[in-house]
Amino acid sequence: MSLMPVKERSIFIEEDAPRDGIQNESIPFTLEERISLINALSSCGFKRIQIGSFVNPLRVPQMADTEKLYERIEHYPEVSYSALVLNEKGLERALACGMEHISFFISASETHSRKNNNCSVKEAVDRTRGLLEKAKSRGVQVQAGVMNAFGCHFEGNVPPERVLEMIRIFVACHVDEINLADTAGLGNPKQVEDLIERVRDISELPISLHLHDTYGFALSNVYAAWKMGVDRFDACCGGLGGCPFIPGAAGNVATEDVVHLFESMGISTGVSLEKLVAVVQTIEKKLGRSLPGHYARTHCRTLQTS
Repeated sequence: MSLMPVKERSIFIEEDAPRDGIQNESIPFTLEERISLINALSSCGFKRIQIGSFVNPLRVPQMADTEKLYERIEHYPEVSYSALVLNEKGLERALACGMEHISFFISASETHSRKNNNCSVKEAVDRTRGLLEKAKSRGVQVQAGVMNAFGCHFEGNVPPERVLEMIRIFVACHVDEINLADTAGLGNPKQVEDLIERVRDISELPISLHLHDTYGFALSNVYAAWKMGVDRFDACCGGLGGCPFIPGAAGNVATEDVVHLFESMGISTGVSLEKLVAVVQTIEKKLGRSLPGHYARTHCRTLQTS
């Protein structure tokens, strides 16, 4: 049974552009440019920003020097700064530099797991269980998520029970938040509603969604999740993003579109659209192309013709 949305409930948005947004870009972002990007996003009013990942820089060059990045950004007291970790070495790096929030993800797809994490799903589950327990023992906030929760580019449908079994493990490890990731952008609103309902049957933990827009359903899926009572969403300004290991995967749902959706319904996100659009314009100038987000593009066109 769905939970009726509460209009007064504010929306929690994690801005992922500094990690998921730029990791797949061929044009390199310098450390100084990444610092400037995060500082600009911090001024927009986000509750949490994923600044990068502790991964092998040879595989994902845009994510090099995350320790230096975390040390040098301006830390806004109202913003939580997060990073993605995939293995033991990454966790040690994150803990050593004092990260306050860490995200872990396991793929529900065997093929994607081998391409993304270089291991089977079972190996990833066994490894991640130990990482979750270690992170929690060190007192950091932990988000655990399932990639390809709504389908896989390589394998097609993903059985919901496989997703739920991973979530049961997360719950047993006492994580703070569950994330359902539509990594390939294959999910539809009915799938989103059904899976959220089934997750709620086994866990009372907060649920967040990470949605890619491959088939144009991302914003519809946001709304479907909100109708089910979910109020936490990952997004990337401008619609940046895409998985390096999934051919043709589109970017994340555009943050400004999510903000505009909720604010237009009278629901607070705490995010300044004006400041966010300015960040999108800076990124577009850097990349030399327009980004796919609807609000920033339409807003700028309206200003030019007014």
